[in-house]
Amino acid sequence: MANVIEVSRLIKRYKNSPDPSVNNVSFAVGSGEFFSLLGPNGAGKTTTISILTTTLSKTSGLVKIAGLDIDRQSSAVRQKIGIIFQNPSLDPNLTAEENVRFHAALYDLYPYRPFYSLMPTDYKNQVTHLTSIIGLTASDLSKPVKALSGGMKRKLEIVRSLMHQPQILFLDEPTSGLDPLSRKNLWDYLTQIRKSNGTTIFLTTHYLEEAENSDTVCIIKSGKIVALGSPAKIKKNFAGRHTTLESAYLKIIQDTN
Repeated sequence: MANVIEVSRLIKRYKNSPDPSVNNVSFAVGSGEFFSLLGPNGAGKTTTISILTTTLSKTSGLVKIAGLDIDRQSSAVRQKIGIIFQNPSLDPNLTAEENVRFHAALYDLYPYRPFYSLMPTDYKNQVTHLTSIIGLTASDLSKPVKALSGGMKRKLEIVRSLMHQPQILFLDEPTSGLDPLSRKNLWDYLTQIRKSNGTTIFLTTHYLEEAENSDTVCIIKSGKIVALGSPAKIKKNFAGRHTTLESAYLKIIQDTN
């Protein structure tokens, strides 16, 4: 299985900070893999995912996404990835559907048209398919984003990020603010696209049960990797094989300096 994410000796040091936010981190993620990056608040998760998605520059180290260097080929990298960030990045003055339409045009999925009615049938079908999965209605799509609740904005972010069927999907707390049914529907869909499209999933989450089915779990604390391996390996090494990933995670975080 070829690696689609390669991170070697990654360091990110913010100005005036005494210690790096990400400190000499190395890992690899294979094609089609489900990889979870876990850690407490301030551990460096969001910094790492921001660097990998080309929205934040690194201090040093090597990062390749789908064989592309994130510094020299950042535009090409962005064509390969989908991102659901912890903080919404929607335009509040556009309608929900207009946010999706501009995203689709930006990724050259469909030619831009000034009205939804003029968009190709394939676009309309994809929007309908994704919104039905995640729990948005046609009425919701016509509303300005600023009129949507926090949970509805999260659902819209998910729809927008999945429109171009990315090779690698980065999920930074993707189900935060979602109701239980929407969370289940999202994870059912992510499981489906992994099987059918070979999509690679890169997850950060505080809902540790979402990481139980990961192929690989990487736990970081204070910018450093403190555990790396399959959920079964981590549970066996740190808390006994019959425990939960959450129990093992809490033990690792409490016991490591």
